[in-house]
Amino acid sequence: MIAFILLIVGGLNWGLVGFFNFDLVAAIFGDMTALSRIIYDLVGLSALFMVVKKFTMMGEEKAG
Repeated sequence: MIAFILLIVGGLNWGLVGFFNFDLVAAIFGDMTALSRIIYDLVGLSALFMVVKKFTMMGEEKAG
């Protein structure tokens, strides 16, 4: 559930960057501070986790 929430936050942030050239994470935590890098890392790991989870679930459906 945490990975899903981080994925939503990351998606919304990238939408803001793409549409309005505004990085919410950098605005809150500072431009490339250690904390903002941790946030970006967590969002990236969450995306990777969700991809692996999706493909694992697809494999279980085919086996069942």
